[in-house]
Amino acid sequence: MFKLDRKSLLSLSLVATAAIAFTACNSDAEPTGSMTVNGKATIDGAATYPVVNGKTSDYYVNESAHKPGKNYGRIPTANELKAWNTDVTPSKLPPMGSGSVEDGEELYEAQCLSCHGDFGSGGGGYPALSKGNAVDLQKTLTNNRWKDPEADGPTRVFGSYWPVASTLWWYIRDGMPHPLTKSLSVDETYALTAYVLNINEFVIDGVEVDDEYVLDQEKFSKIVMPNVDGFEPNIKGPNALEDVRAYYANAKNFGGLNLNQGAERCMTNCIDKDATQEAASASVVGEVPRVRRIIGVGISDFLPPMSTVRDLPAEDVAFDAKAAYENVCAMCHSSFLAPGSSDWDAYTGKGMDKVYENGINGTEGGMPPMGTSSFSKAEFKSVVDYLVNGK
Repeated sequence: MFKLDRKSLLSLSLVATAAIAFTACNSDAEPTGSMTVNGKATIDGAATYPVVNGKTSDYYVNESAHKPGKNYGRIPTANELKAWNTDVTPSKLPPMGSGSVEDGEELYEAQCLSCHGDFGSGGGGYPALSKGNAVDLQKTLTNNRWKDPEADGPTRVFGSYWPVASTLWWYIRDGMPHPLTKSLSVDETYALTAYVLNINEFVIDGVEVDDEYVLDQEKFSKIVMPNVDGFEPNIKGPNALEDVRAYYANAKNFGGLNLNQGAERCMTNCIDKDATQEAASASVVGEVPRVRRIIGVGISDFLPPMSTVRDLPAEDVAFDAKAAYENVCAMCHSSFLAPGSSDWDAYTGKGMDKVYENGINGTEGGMPPMGTSSFSKAEFKSVVDYLVNGK
């Protein structure tokens, strides 16, 4: 959970509480108590529901599945565990290896740029990896448009938002590049990680990650993310589980506040009508937000204000397939399967419908779905027509 102001947290909490209350009110079976592990309540606050008349809540269950005698399989061998246990965490470093920013840039341009844009700028529905200096951008995470509608919003990219770098290394190795996952070597993963650190203008142990920087396991262990302390509850260290359990045991920590903390839950007639006649949606008593229902009046204080513009919608502009090709597709198709190229003959033999289908869904050969564009299917097909025919 990122550290938000109490008013924002309360709004989120009210939505979650309403959903939970609705579910509870429509259930015949009442929870018997919190689930426990080794005698302690589970961190997520899960509850157990008894099987009543073949159902738990509104759902039928397979009662035979609740009987003893389950076969849980066998204990994995040491080699099986070793092959499976390849995750990288803040306490488990990546394997030995190294990679330079220079090599990472070459890999990025060859395998990542088409989705993540120049220098990690993002595009086509794929996330940006950088927007500049990570330390400076981390400071934007406290920007609040509720307090200042003119302020820039928070910038959440890898460098500014993520609390640890281990997730980046692990995700690149196991999930990238699309659709050839797990195709990168350890050294290539280090190189791409180094490049992402470079475009986020990182400094590791006092050394700038410049174009000549070479990242290895030892240097990786010294990475400190700007937002390392930007989340709560604490999930680091040997007492992490107990810290999280204690955090969620106190509703005040995460915005689960009510007017009478600790009282029995109110399910009907909970609003004090005498206290809700004011034309305000909320007020603050001390530091505890009080939610109020507005009786007999509408909401007028919209933020931002409701638009009163009555202009006619803009006229539709004809889609220009050639311009669309130049803006989105030329980067890849200027050298292979260029507009009107005879190379297309090898692909059009099965008919244009197959060509359209491959373009829309993507191919294992590296064509991303819809070319990472935001075109409609009809617009995309017109671009394909332009590529095949050259006009």
